[in-house]
Amino acid sequence: MEPKPAVQQPAVDQSPENVPAPTGEVRPVGERRGMFGVSGTGDTSGYGGLVAPVVLPGAAQRPYGPSTGSGGAGWFDVVADGLDPLIESVVIHRGEITFHIARENLVAAVKLLRDEPSLRFELCAGVNGVHYPEDAGRELHAVYSFLSMTYNRRIRVEVSVPDADPHLPSICSVYPAVDWHERETYDMFGLIFDGHPALTRILMPDDWPGHPQRKDYPLGGIPVEYKGGTIPPPDQRRSYT
Repeated sequence: MEPKPAVQQPAVDQSPENVPAPTGEVRPVGERRGMFGVSGTGDTSGYGGLVAPVVLPGAAQRPYGPSTGSGGAGWFDVVADGLDPLIESVVIHRGEITFHIARENLVAAVKLLRDEPSLRFELCAGVNGVHYPEDAGRELHAVYSFLSMTYNRRIRVEVSVPDADPHLPSICSVYPAVDWHERETYDMFGLIFDGHPALTRILMPDDWPGHPQRKDYPLGGIPVEYKGGTIPPPDQRRSYT
């Protein structure tokens, strides 16, 4: 019997996931020095001398894709068409799409995502905060994840606000399930969601100083702030409403 021909295996991309995009496809927002921004620790691993740029993916250009294979626009473009002209920019990175929206357009954009028949993003999976201290005028980012169960599509919406004015509108009136997500993002990053029904801390005590997941928050060498803490009886605790 003649030997069977070898099955041709598809090419596999062997490049590591953290390889930066080619020059011109990223936007620098700062520089990282040392591991976690800490210096003078006596670290002998070499991380103390680390110097690396902090970059964000650059804006994409149409057509966004992914291709339908028939010459038509991909679903990324369908969603972009539904959100025009509310979009500031579109970023496509590692096959995922993010729509950057100005804060004054956020509520209008998420209403379109939920209600427009060609979009139908029924679920907002939550909001996360990100802090870029050196991204002047855009230091704080709120990142929302949306899922369309009708079309099996996932997108992100990102809103950037300055550290000096960390306000953006709450979307609880459109997606009530983000209530506690907005509270956590406020608690950890200091983003203020105007119109939230009860924007109070959810993880830290009410009188906790600062916002622990910001990059300018102390990493150590501070007193144990829970020491001596007490919990009042139920009838004296603050009400959620």
